[in-house]
Amino acid sequence: MSHLAPELETIGRQLHLAYAGRLRRRRRTHLGAAVACCVFAFAGGAYASGIADDLGLDPTKWEILSRGLVDGGAGAYVQARSLEDGRSSTFMVEHDSGMKRYDAFLLHEKTVDAAGGSPETGALCTREQLTRIERQSLDALRAGATPAPSDGCRGRDYGIETAQQVFAGVQPAANLMPGVE
Repeated sequence: MSHLAPELETIGRQLHLAYAGRLRRRRRTHLGAAVACCVFAFAGGAYASGIADDLGLDPTKWEILSRGLVDGGAGAYVQARSLEDGRSSTFMVEHDSGMKRYDAFLLHEKTVDAAGGSPETGALCTREQLTRIERQSLDALRAGATPAPSDGCRGRDYGIETAQQVFAGVQPAANLMPGVE
């Protein structure tokens, strides 16, 4: 029996090394699979949420319901539901830098329409009406009053908001219609 002990010891050592190598390969395979699953899960969520575009919604906070582009990507919108409280929201972005101000307004209105429309009704504001709305709103803000322009066209809220943001210093005065100071 003592004669077989060194042979068994050699076989045992070889089995032990082979099994240890197998365990290492298995751990590496499992770790690689886990990493790949994480990458695909987050990449899929990021793609579905629009992280790659301008709106950049966090897929851990928002479920994308619909999305769209306007004028070849000059405008975009995403309708999403909050995973936290279930409320729905619409997010929009317009690439209007360098556009004439009335053209930027038209792009905004196209994006709003594509995203489901606005509660405003009536005909779309003309260039003159939008200029008048912004001027009257800015004058009211400077006087410490609430803007209440006389024109009642679709886009009135856009003109009031633009005047408010310029007055607050959030947007530059260049974002006002020409002639509004």
